[in-house]
Formats: sequence, structure tokens, C-alpha cells
Amino acid sequence: MSFLKLIRYKNLLMVAVVQLLIKYALFPAFAIDTTLSSLGFAFLILSTVCIAAGGYIINDIYDVETDTINKPNKVIIGKKIKENIAYNLYFAFTITGVLLGFYLSQTIGKPAFFSLFVVIAALLYIYAIYLKQIAVAGNIIISLLVGFSIIIVGVFELIPAITLSNQSIQSTMFEVLTDYAVFAFLINFIREIVKDIIDVDGDHKQGMQTLPILLGKLRTGKTAFGVTIFTIFVISYYISAYLFMHSDAIAYFLIAVIGPLIYTAIKLFMAKTKSQFKHVSLMLKVIMVTGMFSMLLYRFIF
Repeated sequence: MSFLKLIRYKNLLMVAVVQLLIKYALFPAFAIDTTLSSLGFAFLILSTVCIAAGGYIINDIYDVETDTINKPNKVIIGKKIKENIAYNLYFAFTITGVLLGFYLSQTIGKPAFFSLFVVIAALLYIYAIYLKQIAVAGNIIISLLVGFSIIIVGVFELIPAITLSNQSIQSTMFEVLTDYAVFAFLINFIREIVKDIIDVDGDHKQGMQTLPILLGKLRTGKTAFGVTIFTIFVISYYISAYLFMHSDAIAYFLIAVIGPLIYTAIKLFMAKTKSQFKHVSLMLKVIMVTGMFSMLLYRFIF
């Protein structure tokens, strides 16, 4: 169980489910051409999950001292799993993920795509050892990578299958994926800020320069509130621009995404204690899930 907690198996499962939703719920709703077989797509999921697992492990290795202060009961490295074993697991997951990426890139005739896996793995390592200590920069990088876990499906499934005759529909599908990636980026970015507020004590003692340390917890909370309001407007615009003729889809987004976001924004504006910010963090995770499951709607819309 310690191993599963170390690699954040719930988060990895969510990544896999989202990619499966794209392949088997979102894509079938459009008349598009795809590249990967079921086995090839399984390799893409496995590659993404392995690299992400490696990122979680290396982050925990470099976060031991901070986590000892912020969440002493949840520290795994050094207590339940030895540090040298954790390093071995990191290398095993990361190398496996990168090699699978190399294989997939060769299979679809796009060897240059292999560099994406190398860059992602490198960014996760740099984030763990350096970027997470810098205000906003670490939050942006990790949120971009979350969004890219959606985009990468389009990179491997849509781009190699583009022809002159299908270019328009393929591009439209990629735009839809980009919209979901932007949503994932914004929700995760807010959550990363909130997590920094929760972990401010340990981060401060380790000399980090996160946003709550520079601005204070309350001001940072108001900043997260502002980003949440911006996200609500972005989603509202998307609904009014693209889904205005589909009442069922509008109802879903209002009830499952915008409503909870408004609630979260109110809670953020009022939050002062660690438990209140933890509740906000949980709500954002729920909103991420409900937002991604909206992909199931497209089968009924188109």
C-alpha cells in the first residue's frame, strides 16, 4: 500500500481514465481518423502513467524534510520505503516511460515525437529539485504538464493521421482537446496555489519562495479566488459560444462544473484555516473529475 501511495495511484488512474475517455468517448463522437491501435494506445497510457509515477517519486524524495513538517503521518520515503529503493523505482518508471515513448514514436513514423517524453521527464525532475521552490513558476510547469497529458493523445492519434481531405475535422478535434487541456491547466493551477497555502509552514522552514510565503496566505487565497473567477468566465464563454443549442450539455456544465466552481470561489474568498483550504483542494479535484467526464456528452451532442 505504501508503494501505491508513493506513486499516487489514484491520480495515475485518473490520468488513464481521461485518456481512455478521449479515445473511446470523445473521438467516436466525431468523424475523425486516428493512428494508434488499441495496443498502441495502451502503450501511450502506460508511458504517460510511468513518467508521471516517476515524477511523483522524485518529488517525494526531495520533499522529505518539508513533508515531515507539513504532513508527518504521510511521509513514505525513509520510513516505509528506503531512499535508495525510491531512487531505483524513479529510474525504473521514468526509463520505462521514455522507452515506450521512443517505441511509439518509431511505430507511427514520427521519431521526433520521442523528444516530448524526454522533455516531460526532465521537467518533472527539474521541478522536483528546483522549480517548485520558485513562486508561480513551479505551479505553472506542473499545471502545463497536467494539460499536456490530454494534448499528447491528440499528438499521437490525430496529427499523424492528417490528410488534405480530413484536415478540417482533425483540427477541430485538436481544438476540443486543447479546450480540455486549458480547463485542466486552470483547475490544477488553482489547486497548486491552494496546496502551497496548506504547506506554507514546511516550505518556509526549507527556504522556499512560494506565493504564500511572498504574499501571505490570505492574499494568496484571494489570488486563487481571482483565478477561479476567471476560470468560471472562461467556461461560461465556452458554453455560450459552442454549446448554446444543447440544453442537456448546458445543464451538465452548470450543475457539475460551474456550480461547484462558484461554491469553491466563495469558500476560497472566506478561507483562513488549513482545514478550509484542504476542503477547497478537495473540491477542485472533484471539479476536475466532473469536467473531464463531460467528454461523454459529445456522443449525444454530435
